[in-house]
Amino acid sequence: MIQIITDTTAVLSKEDIKKYNLIVIPQIIHIDEETYLEGLEIDVPKFLEKLKTAKNLPKTAAPPPELFAKEFARLKDNQTTILCIHPSAEVSGTVRSATIAAQNFSDLDIRIIDTRLIASPLATLVLLAAQWAQEGVEADEIVCRIHEMIPRCQVFFMVDTLEYLAKGGRIGGASALLGSVLQIKPILTFKDGRVEAFEKERTYKRAFERMIQITEERIEKGKESYLSIMHAGAQDQAQELADRLSSKLSISNIPIYEMPPAIITHAGPGILGIAFFR
Repeated sequence: MIQIITDTTAVLSKEDIKKYNLIVIPQIIHIDEETYLEGLEIDVPKFLEKLKTAKNLPKTAAPPPELFAKEFARLKDNQTTILCIHPSAEVSGTVRSATIAAQNFSDLDIRIIDTRLIASPLATLVLLAAQWAQEGVEADEIVCRIHEMIPRCQVFFMVDTLEYLAKGGRIGGASALLGSVLQIKPILTFKDGRVEAFEKERTYKRAFERMIQITEERIEKGKESYLSIMHAGAQDQAQELADRLSSKLSISNIPIYEMPPAIITHAGPGILGIAFFR
């Protein structure tokens, strides 16, 4: 038996979590003096409301090892192989927490995977792993497939402002854009687990159209790309992006994922992104 554990940065729907019996560990959200478990005690609408009146920029913390240990202890008598599939260690301490917790369960077969990704492409890998497990694929093969896919992932996204990335320390190589932020609308990418600058456009519309063009140029026709759209407070734009790409690439049912508070905290409201695997 294989049990998959992930966390709330994988932006999974309740339907998918239930369908594949996934265990989802909550990220921790700090807003002024209050602390919340993401997905359990705070959702996106509640977070955005609190963001408007917060005295300080919210902060996040990785799930503590104790949250993983609780699940590991619950599974220890089930002869279960546990696959922990989590976001890049460059932007989150989740992998570290899972690793610390696993040290106390040496009798369990626990595989911890740093996907070097986050949000919708992380969701793609988690759901594929769950499907493969249901089909009877062995754990070693699932881990191998995931590691093979990770370097093939392409992520492109826009943010309303670089302020959140800069203040949260997640801006990575895109920091070079800060001096000219008022004159441009940057397209960012996620490379080697970090946020990097990709291109600069003059307007939101041009950046939007360029993201469509980049996707058309890079997706290999006739092959499964696992294309997905992600957003924070930009549902209409995300739907337009999905509709346009669906028409241009003849891909039906492009999933749209809403970013959780832990990601909005560091990238800000208004995120719009595309992810696919080459």
